[in-house]
Amino acid sequence: MELVFPGASGSEPDLQCSSLNPADVQGKIVLCVVAGLGNIDKGERVIAAGGGGMIIMNNVQHGFTTLAEPHVLPASHISYVDAQKLVAYVQTTGQPKASIIFKGTQFGASPVPSVAYFSGRGPSYYNGGIIKPDIIAPGVNILAAWPAQVGPNPTDDTTSTFNFNSGTSMATPHVSGIVADLKKNHLDWSPAMIKSAIMTTTYVGKDDNNPIVDDAFSYQPASYFAMGAGHVNPERANDPGLVYDIEPLDYIPYLCGMYPTNIVKIIVRKQWIDCDMIQSITAAELNYPSIGMRMPITKGSTFVITRTLTNVGPTEVYALDIKKMPEGVDIRADTYSLSFSALHKKQSFRLQFTSTGNAQSGQVSEGYLIWSSTTHVVRSPISVIYY
Repeated sequence: MELVFPGASGSEPDLQCSSLNPADVQGKIVLCVVAGLGNIDKGERVIAAGGGGMIIMNNVQHGFTTLAEPHVLPASHISYVDAQKLVAYVQTTGQPKASIIFKGTQFGASPVPSVAYFSGRGPSYYNGGIIKPDIIAPGVNILAAWPAQVGPNPTDDTTSTFNFNSGTSMATPHVSGIVADLKKNHLDWSPAMIKSAIMTTTYVGKDDNNPIVDDAFSYQPASYFAMGAGHVNPERANDPGLVYDIEPLDYIPYLCGMYPTNIVKIIVRKQWIDCDMIQSITAAELNYPSIGMRMPITKGSTFVITRTLTNVGPTEVYALDIKKMPEGVDIRADTYSLSFSALHKKQSFRLQFTSTGNAQSGQVSEGYLIWSSTTHVVRSPISVIYY
């Protein structure tokens, strides 16, 4: 089938296929760029103008994220890199042609998992001391129950069908289900323990040479501000070995470090709070499963934080290994071994961060540490922002 690119004119309506001349697209496969109209709406415009098929092309912002959608005509969705090749082919070939061939469900796609271009990203401009997001979960092209029919010829009945959906609305139920399962299996776990179990047992790739990649940046390794601690791993989260617990009152010194007393009272609903009488802590000092630091670039500048681990597994001895030291900082621990002799036993350790003077203002460096025993690995990402 002949291939045509209305957007070669450079006009936005042509790029988006929102305004098509039937004489130009009749019986042809039409190239449309992701923007403006929804992809399904684009297909409706193409078929209304007599087009025989459609190829949705990502722009640079959308990168490698492609969507499975109930199109009204034969359609394919391609990445920005492939789109550039296709546009070059159309513009340098006298009679460009293409075919859309459905080969059924394809398995073994690579690389997976990857972070969608639209995934929520950090750091928080207000509180950069905690790495956000915490984790990532399946959220693109998820087959889900749907209350109405979809596809080219939906009817008006209320028969439940299925649809492919993407976004927070898909990632959230995955994590919610995992949380419910963990709570069922561990009735005594606090919300912070459940969060820690999920964050310290994530999947981060086969190894440092094959990490999770980012769709928005040409499959470059995803940063912690894109993937957090990594991709959720429910089986491992059910048996994390150790967790970082936080009691409700532990948040008060942290909140007092960010807000005045009247705001903290509203948040925690405790009228006795007086932040002037409470020793506040920074976000980095909260007993969080990940470690986010803000460090001056001045050589020799130091900052010390304490973390407390709670044993939720068997009696074991854990060894600390700072597997990857963030560039521009030296990290030393006060102990490199912790022994847990009973369930719910708590042990603390301190980390001293010292600037080496080799970082630039605004630089972000990443690393991670693990506490490992013969049966468990407890991983915490470390992100350092220099000023």
